[in-house]
Amino acid sequence: MTDMNTGKDRHAGEAAPSYGPLSGCVALVTGASSGIGAATAVALARQGADLALVARRTERLEDLAATVRKEGRSCAVLTADLRDTAQARQCVEDAVERCGRLDVLVNNAGSVVPGKVEESDPEGWERMLDLNVRAVLHTSQQALPHLLRTASDGPRGVADVVNVSSVAGRLARPGNGVYSATKHAVGAMSEAMRQEVTARGVRVGLIEPGMVATELTAGSAVATVGRGMPRESWLHPEDIARAIAFMVTQPSHAAVNEIMVRPTAQEH
Repeated sequence: MTDMNTGKDRHAGEAAPSYGPLSGCVALVTGASSGIGAATAVALARQGADLALVARRTERLEDLAATVRKEGRSCAVLTADLRDTAQARQCVEDAVERCGRLDVLVNNAGSVVPGKVEESDPEGWERMLDLNVRAVLHTSQQALPHLLRTASDGPRGVADVVNVSSVAGRLARPGNGVYSATKHAVGAMSEAMRQEVTARGVRVGLIEPGMVATELTAGSAVATVGRGMPRESWLHPEDIARAIAFMVTQPSHAAVNEIMVRPTAQEH
Protein backbone atom coordinates (compact mmCIF):
# COMPACT_ATOMS: atom_id res chain seq x y z
CA MET A 1 0.00 0.00 0.00
CA THR A 2 1.46 3.34 -1.05
CA ASP A 3 0.00 6.73 -0.17
CA MET A 4 1.04 8.86 -3.11
CA ASN A 5 -0.68 12.09 -2.11
CA THR A 6 2.26 14.41 -1.84
CA GLY A 7 0.27 17.65 -1.82
CA LYS A 8 -1.60 19.35 0.95
CA ASP A 9 -5.15 18.22 1.57
CA ARG A 10 -6.39 21.74 0.85
CA HIS A 11 -4.91 24.48 -1.27
CA ALA A 12 -3.27 27.25 0.71
CA GLY A 13 -5.80 29.81 1.80
CA GLU A 14 -8.75 27.73 0.56
CA ALA A 15 -11.44 27.24 3.17
CA ALA A 16 -13.71 24.22 3.04
CA PRO A 17 -17.37 25.16 2.70
CA SER A 18 -19.44 24.56 5.81
CA TYR A 19 -22.63 23.62 3.99
CA GLY A 20 -24.04 20.43 2.51
CA PRO A 21 -25.67 17.37 4.08
CA LEU A 22 -22.30 15.59 4.24
CA SER A 23 -20.36 18.53 5.65
CA GLY A 24 -17.80 17.25 8.16
CA CYS A 25 -18.08 13.69 6.83
CA VAL A 26 -15.45 11.50 5.16
CA ALA A 27 -16.29 9.16 2.30
CA LEU A 28 -14.01 6.37 1.09
CA VAL A 29 -14.61 5.46 -2.57
CA THR A 30 -12.95 2.43 -4.15
CA GLY A 31 -12.36 2.10 -7.87
CA ALA A 32 -12.18 5.89 -7.96
CA SER A 33 -9.79 6.35 -10.87
CA SER A 34 -12.52 6.46 -13.53
CA GLY A 35 -16.16 5.90 -14.34
CA ILE A 36 -18.71 5.55 -11.56
CA GLY A 37 -16.10 5.86 -8.81
CA ALA A 38 -14.71 9.14 -10.09
CA ALA A 39 -18.18 10.59 -10.68
CA THR A 40 -19.26 9.50 -7.19
CA ALA A 41 -16.27 11.19 -5.57
CA VAL A 42 -17.17 14.50 -7.21
CA ALA A 43 -20.86 14.12 -6.36
CA LEU A 44 -20.11 13.46 -2.68
CA ALA A 45 -17.64 16.36 -2.53
CA ARG A 46 -20.41 18.62 -3.82
CA GLN A 47 -22.56 17.38 -0.93
CA GLY A 48 -19.85 18.54 1.49
CA ALA A 49 -17.85 15.34 2.08
CA ASP A 50 -14.10 15.06 2.32
CA LEU A 51 -12.76 12.14 0.29
CA ALA A 52 -10.38 9.21 0.43
CA LEU A 53 -9.85 7.78 -3.05
CA VAL A 54 -8.65 4.22 -3.70
CA ALA A 55 -7.53 2.62 -6.97
CA ARG A 56 -4.41 1.28 -8.65
CA ARG A 57 -3.76 4.21 -11.01
CA THR A 58 -2.16 6.91 -8.90
CA GLU A 59 -1.94 9.53 -11.64
CA ARG A 60 -5.67 9.25 -12.32
CA LEU A 61 -6.40 9.59 -8.62
CA GLU A 62 -4.21 12.68 -8.35
CA ASP A 63 -6.11 14.31 -11.21
CA LEU A 64 -9.41 13.51 -9.52
CA ALA A 65 -8.12 14.78 -6.18
CA ALA A 66 -7.37 18.11 -7.82
CA THR A 67 -10.97 18.29 -8.99
CA VAL A 68 -12.24 17.43 -5.51
CA ARG A 69 -10.06 20.12 -3.95
CA LYS A 70 -11.50 22.67 -6.36
CA GLU A 71 -14.82 21.89 -4.66
CA GLY A 72 -13.15 23.02 -1.41
CA ARG A 73 -12.85 19.52 0.04
CA SER A 74 -9.82 17.68 1.39
CA CYS A 75 -8.82 14.51 -0.42
CA ALA A 76 -6.48 11.63 0.42
CA VAL A 77 -5.09 9.53 -2.43
CA LEU A 78 -4.49 5.87 -1.57
CA THR A 79 -2.97 3.59 -4.19
CA ALA A 80 -3.98 -0.04 -3.70
CA ASP A 81 -4.81 -3.24 -5.54
CA LEU A 82 -7.92 -4.44 -3.76
CA ARG A 83 -7.50 -7.96 -5.09
CA ASP A 84 -4.83 -8.24 -2.41
CA THR A 85 -6.57 -8.86 0.92
CA ALA A 86 -3.98 -7.01 2.99
CA GLN A 87 -4.20 -3.93 0.76
CA ALA A 88 -8.00 -4.01 0.77
CA ARG A 89 -8.05 -3.91 4.54
CA GLN A 90 -5.17 -1.48 4.93
CA CYS A 91 -6.72 1.13 2.66
CA VAL A 92 -9.56 1.53 5.17
CA GLU A 93 -7.15 2.11 8.04
CA ASP A 94 -5.08 4.49 5.93
CA ALA A 95 -8.20 6.48 5.06
CA VAL A 96 -9.16 6.82 8.73
CA GLU A 97 -5.61 7.75 9.72
CA ARG A 98 -5.37 10.38 6.98
CA CYS A 99 -8.87 11.81 7.32
CA GLY A 100 -9.60 11.25 11.01
CA ARG A 101 -12.91 9.44 10.64
CA LEU A 102 -15.10 7.44 8.26
CA ASP A 103 -18.77 8.14 7.54
CA VAL A 104 -19.39 6.58 4.12
CA LEU A 105 -17.86 3.59 2.34
CA VAL A 106 -18.63 3.17 -1.36
CA ASN A 107 -17.54 -0.25 -2.62
CA ASN A 108 -17.40 0.51 -6.32
CA ALA A 109 -14.27 -1.29 -7.57
CA GLY A 110 -15.16 -4.19 -9.83
CA SER A 111 -14.20 -6.30 -12.80
CA VAL A 112 -16.22 -7.83 -15.63
CA VAL A 113 -14.87 -10.61 -17.87
CA PRO A 114 -17.69 -11.88 -20.09
CA GLY A 115 -17.66 -15.40 -21.42
CA LYS A 116 -19.59 -18.64 -21.46
CA VAL A 117 -18.76 -20.95 -18.59
CA GLU A 118 -17.50 -23.72 -20.90
CA GLU A 119 -15.26 -21.34 -22.86
CA SER A 120 -14.10 -18.58 -20.51
CA ASP A 121 -10.74 -18.30 -18.80
CA PRO A 122 -10.78 -19.35 -15.11
CA GLU A 123 -8.24 -16.60 -14.39
CA GLY A 124 -10.98 -14.14 -15.27
CA TRP A 125 -13.29 -15.85 -12.79
CA GLU A 126 -10.71 -15.43 -10.04
CA ARG A 127 -10.19 -11.77 -10.91
CA MET A 128 -13.93 -11.12 -10.62
CA LEU A 129 -14.26 -13.09 -7.40
CA ASP A 130 -11.30 -11.27 -5.86
CA LEU A 131 -12.48 -7.78 -6.74
CA ASN A 132 -16.27 -8.08 -6.92
CA VAL A 133 -16.76 -10.23 -3.82
CA ARG A 134 -13.71 -10.70 -1.61
CA ALA A 135 -12.58 -7.07 -1.71
CA VAL A 136 -16.10 -5.90 -0.80
CA LEU A 137 -16.14 -8.29 2.14
CA HIS A 138 -12.75 -7.22 3.44
CA THR A 139 -13.22 -3.46 3.07
CA SER A 140 -16.69 -3.65 4.62
CA GLN A 141 -15.56 -5.70 7.61
CA GLN A 142 -12.58 -3.42 8.19
CA ALA A 143 -14.74 -0.32 7.92
CA LEU A 144 -17.61 -1.42 10.17
CA PRO A 145 -15.99 -0.58 13.54
CA HIS A 146 -15.27 2.94 12.29
CA LEU A 147 -18.74 3.34 10.79
CA LEU A 148 -20.45 2.06 13.93
CA ARG A 149 -18.45 4.55 15.99
CA THR A 150 -19.47 7.36 13.66
CA ALA A 151 -23.12 6.33 13.77
CA SER A 152 -23.00 6.35 17.56
CA ASP A 153 -20.98 9.53 18.12
CA GLY A 154 -21.21 11.55 14.91
CA PRO A 155 -23.48 14.53 14.27
CA ARG A 156 -25.51 12.75 11.57
CA GLY A 157 -26.37 9.84 13.87
CA VAL A 158 -25.88 7.47 10.96
CA ALA A 159 -23.20 6.02 8.66
CA ASP A 160 -23.40 4.36 5.25
CA VAL A 161 -22.06 1.46 3.22
CA VAL A 162 -22.97 1.52 -0.46
CA ASN A 163 -22.18 -1.55 -2.56
CA VAL A 164 -22.26 -1.12 -6.33
CA SER A 165 -23.74 -4.23 -7.91
CA SER A 166 -25.45 -4.54 -11.30
CA VAL A 167 -28.69 -5.46 -12.97
CA ALA A 168 -26.74 -8.66 -13.67
CA GLY A 169 -27.04 -9.33 -9.95
CA ARG A 170 -30.76 -9.78 -10.52
CA LEU A 171 -30.92 -11.23 -14.02
CA ALA A 172 -28.38 -13.76 -15.29
CA ARG A 173 -27.73 -13.96 -19.02
CA PRO A 174 -25.76 -16.35 -21.27
CA GLY A 175 -22.15 -15.30 -21.53
CA ASN A 176 -22.28 -13.39 -18.27
CA GLY A 177 -22.82 -16.15 -15.73
CA VAL A 178 -19.78 -15.76 -13.49
CA TYR A 179 -20.06 -11.98 -13.37
CA SER A 180 -23.75 -12.36 -12.50
CA ALA A 181 -22.83 -14.84 -9.76
CA THR A 182 -20.46 -12.33 -8.16
CA LYS A 183 -23.09 -9.59 -8.24
CA HIS A 184 -25.77 -11.92 -6.83
CA ALA A 185 -23.32 -12.55 -3.99
CA VAL A 186 -22.93 -8.80 -3.38
CA GLY A 187 -26.70 -8.45 -3.16
CA ALA A 188 -27.07 -11.28 -0.66
CA MET A 189 -24.16 -10.06 1.43
CA SER A 190 -25.51 -6.51 1.45
CA GLU A 191 -28.91 -7.55 2.74
CA ALA A 192 -27.46 -9.78 5.44
CA MET A 193 -25.08 -7.05 6.57
CA ARG A 194 -27.91 -4.52 6.53
CA GLN A 195 -29.89 -6.64 8.97
CA GLU A 196 -26.83 -7.05 11.19
CA VAL A 197 -26.01 -3.35 11.62
CA THR A 198 -29.07 -1.25 10.77
CA ALA A 199 -30.32 -1.13 14.37
CA ARG A 200 -26.96 0.41 15.30
CA GLY A 201 -27.22 3.20 12.76
CA VAL A 202 -25.23 1.88 9.80
CA ARG A 203 -27.27 1.85 6.61
CA VAL A 204 -26.30 -0.60 3.87
CA GLY A 205 -27.43 0.24 0.36
CA LEU A 206 -27.21 -1.60 -2.94
CA ILE A 207 -26.91 0.21 -6.29
CA GLU A 208 -27.73 -1.87 -9.38
CA PRO A 209 -26.83 -0.09 -12.62
CA GLY A 210 -27.84 -1.23 -16.06
CA MET A 211 -25.59 -0.52 -19.02
CA VAL A 212 -23.24 2.36 -18.18
CA ALA A 213 -20.72 3.85 -20.60
CA THR A 214 -17.41 3.47 -18.74
CA GLU A 215 -13.93 2.10 -19.39
CA LEU A 216 -15.13 -1.18 -17.90
CA THR A 217 -17.79 -1.57 -20.59
CA ALA A 218 -15.76 -0.24 -23.50
CA GLY A 219 -14.67 -3.66 -24.83
CA SER A 220 -16.54 -5.33 -27.66
CA ALA A 221 -17.29 -8.42 -25.55
CA VAL A 222 -18.98 -6.35 -22.85
CA ALA A 223 -20.79 -4.25 -25.43
CA THR A 224 -22.35 -7.43 -26.79
CA VAL A 225 -24.04 -7.88 -23.41
CA GLY A 226 -25.77 -4.55 -24.13
CA ARG A 227 -28.12 -6.49 -26.43
CA GLY A 228 -27.66 -4.19 -29.39
CA MET A 229 -28.53 -0.98 -27.54
CA PRO A 230 -26.64 1.94 -29.12
CA ARG A 231 -23.97 3.15 -26.73
CA GLU A 232 -25.33 6.69 -26.82
CA SER A 233 -28.46 5.39 -25.09
CA TRP A 234 -26.51 3.92 -22.16
CA LEU A 235 -26.29 5.57 -18.76
CA HIS A 236 -23.46 7.93 -17.82
CA PRO A 237 -21.39 7.49 -14.62
CA GLU A 238 -22.94 10.69 -13.26
CA ASP A 239 -26.37 9.04 -13.38
CA ILE A 240 -25.20 6.42 -10.91
CA ALA A 241 -23.31 8.96 -8.82
CA ARG A 242 -26.55 10.91 -8.32
CA ALA A 243 -28.25 7.76 -7.06
CA ILE A 244 -25.44 7.10 -4.59
CA ALA A 245 -25.51 10.69 -3.35
CA PHE A 246 -29.28 10.47 -2.92
CA MET A 247 -28.91 7.29 -0.90
CA VAL A 248 -26.36 8.62 1.59
CA THR A 249 -27.88 12.07 2.09
CA GLN A 250 -31.20 10.86 3.45
CA PRO A 251 -32.08 11.89 7.02
CA SER A 252 -30.95 9.45 9.68
CA HIS A 253 -34.39 7.87 10.10
CA ALA A 254 -34.68 6.98 6.38
CA ALA A 255 -32.72 4.17 4.73
CA VAL A 256 -32.83 3.72 0.96
CA ASN A 257 -31.64 0.14 0.75
CA GLU A 258 -31.74 -0.55 -2.97
CA ILE A 259 -31.76 1.45 -6.21
CA MET A 260 -31.78 -0.05 -9.71
CA VAL A 261 -31.01 2.38 -12.51
CA ARG A 262 -31.42 1.26 -16.14
CA PRO A 263 -31.20 3.19 -19.37
CA THR A 264 -34.68 3.98 -20.58
CA ALA A 265 -33.99 1.86 -23.67
CA GLN A 266 -32.88 -1.22 -21.70
CA GLU A 267 -35.61 -3.86 -21.62
CA HIS A 268 -33.91 -6.46 -19.41
